[in-house]
Amino acid sequence: MKSTFFTLLSFFLLFSCKKEIKTSSEDWQIVSENVQFKRDANVFHLKSGKFNYDIPTSKLPFKKVILLNASLVGYFTELGLEENIIGISSPEYVYSERVHQLINEGKIQNVGNEQKYNLEKIIALKPDAIFTNYIASFENTYDLIKKNGIEIIFLDEYLEQNPLEKSKYLLVFGELFNNEKNAMTKVEEIQKSYDSLKTLANTAATKPIVLANEMYGNQWFLPGGQSNLAQFISDANATYINADNQETKAIPMSFEEVFAKGQKAEYWVNIGNHEYKKELLQINPNYTKLPVFNNGKLYTITGRTNGKSNDYFESGVVRADLVIKDYIKIFHPELLPNYQLTYLRELK
Repeated sequence: MKSTFFTLLSFFLLFSCKKEIKTSSEDWQIVSENVQFKRDANVFHLKSGKFNYDIPTSKLPFKKVILLNASLVGYFTELGLEENIIGISSPEYVYSERVHQLINEGKIQNVGNEQKYNLEKIIALKPDAIFTNYIASFENTYDLIKKNGIEIIFLDEYLEQNPLEKSKYLLVFGELFNNEKNAMTKVEEIQKSYDSLKTLANTAATKPIVLANEMYGNQWFLPGGQSNLAQFISDANATYINADNQETKAIPMSFEEVFAKGQKAEYWVNIGNHEYKKELLQINPNYTKLPVFNNGKLYTITGRTNGKSNDYFESGVVRADLVIKDYIKIFHPELLPNYQLTYLRELK
């Protein structure tokens, strides 16, 4: 295509991104259906799910915080806010090298895990705030922390099915850490990159059929047709075998049900943590009955792992553009001939 077309396209995408980011209702900045915020002279207002926060601007920016979910680390690494973390749970699930360096230097403390948080250490650290996903069964723990004057902010990014809305959580952290311009720039760059890649994918001559996930026990948890993964597959110009399903959650199915739906699948993605294709047969020998197992291409999400940590669930939560780039490289390799996969890896 001519360079003028790309110039006009880039301008249109950048304008669209800025327009989307700045669209609000009654001065509220809309991140997603679940999250929105606004700031007035004295208070930062945040709505996250069923929770409302009114944080005095005198308490901002936050200087020291605790994270109880590894998936939130990606936002801090993207904005260069690792130094603001003073405590983290289950650090073995964190991929970031910088975070591990700070842990080794004693600047970030291990505050336990979901089985048993070290409440004494959490309270002693006196964080400005704690960020975590909301888990109803931990309500007593949350109440105890709140009674000690510590703000708990629930951000359930895992509920977002639109990949770019996950990325837009950067805007919330930008507001809370006096990093607004950097956050806005990052979001605009990710959105522009994602939209350009989606446009590129739509130029492909083929639209392959895709199977996803694998069996756990006797059930295959197949992502719903409105799920985050289904959106990635669609935006990468491929056909997901469960696309007609209207659920956002994973649907438990028998092998026979998936076998019937996946007869024409050419690719099988987001397989778990495996080194070799033959390992799958130890889970279920019936995999050999799947045409895609014998004749297709299989990909795990182990492109960037270290021990128990997996960057697909960390920086991949934020960098929707890099995730879709992986899927485009897999489904339409001719469109990205020189690109090497970031988060996914072919299973041989």
